[in-house]
Amino acid sequence: MKIACLGWGSLIWKPAVLPLASEWRKDGPVMPVEFSRVGDGGELATAICMNAPLIQVWWALLDTETVQHSTSLLREREQIPVDRDDGVGSLILNSRPTGALAEWASEKKLDAVIWTALPPRYNGIEGRIPCAEDAITYLRTLEGEKRAHAQDYMKKVPAEFNTPYRKAIRDQLGWEC
Repeated sequence: MKIACLGWGSLIWKPAVLPLASEWRKDGPVMPVEFSRVGDGGELATAICMNAPLIQVWWALLDTETVQHSTSLLREREQIPVDRDDGVGSLILNSRPTGALAEWASEKKLDAVIWTALPPRYNGIEGRIPCAEDAITYLRTLEGEKRAHAQDYMKKVPAEFNTPYRKAIRDQLGWEC
């Protein structure tokens, strides 16, 4: 099977156990992504966010044989517990692709696509979307190593992902991101 993984955050520069069979390509599908998930390390991570405008994400081929193995490796990389039902999304194409993601994957001659599907998280609540003001307020509270980690994360996210929250953080906090 020809399986691709979508990326828009740390997966791009730190794939870890995920076996990439290609470089990251910049011509992925468009998805609603924003800096909307307070990560375990304190960073404001990128996540699929229904309140975000569409941006073109990146993709890479995986060196795996099955979708099940691919999703298992992505779960491991993202430290998503096996008993958690969400966290990894997948699409297996059939002979008649319908929908934007399926049509994109068909154009790329892919058999399947996987992606991290962890929801936004704010104030410890899974699925809660912070507004831009919440995101800035949160980042202002960070100190020391957590603040340095959050700034480093934002610097490493490719500049092409120039979301509204990223612009607000750059403008209001003066962060180089």
